[in-house]
Amino acid sequence: MPGTVHLHRVFTARPERVYRAFLEPDAMVQWLPPYGFTASIEGYDARPGGRFRMSFRNFGSGTTHSFGGEFLELVPHSLIRYTDEFDDPNLPGTIEVTVKITAVSCGTEVHVEQRGIPDLIPPEQCYLGWQESLEKLARLVNPDIPG
Repeated sequence: MPGTVHLHRVFTARPERVYRAFLEPDAMVQWLPPYGFTASIEGYDARPGGRFRMSFRNFGSGTTHSFGGEFLELVPHSLIRYTDEFDDPNLPGTIEVTVKITAVSCGTEVHVEQRGIPDLIPPEQCYLGWQESLEKLARLVNPDIPG
């Protein structure tokens, strides 16, 4: 049965910065791949109905896994919903990701739900990867560097 994971993180950055980091390709390749991976984006159209394609490459082994999906819903600075589908036939199905972004007293609270994770991927691996990615996201969005 496909799995579901829920994640929560608070950032000191404003919601606008966090939202942008989820939608700008140059930002995505910096923070989304977990440690030990690089990312490349082959296509990215961040609008409802728009599609994206990207790949993660294991830096140690050189193996690559590619995936893509569709943006289902974008509410500026508060909600991002999209799908993911792996190219690997051993990882069938469609994953649905919901990212809720909320302004809080110290910055931004983010809740991520990832539903429909293929059986072959243990949920604890998803948690581990997302925790690393969200740590990298914090390092990108939290610093307030003057222009």
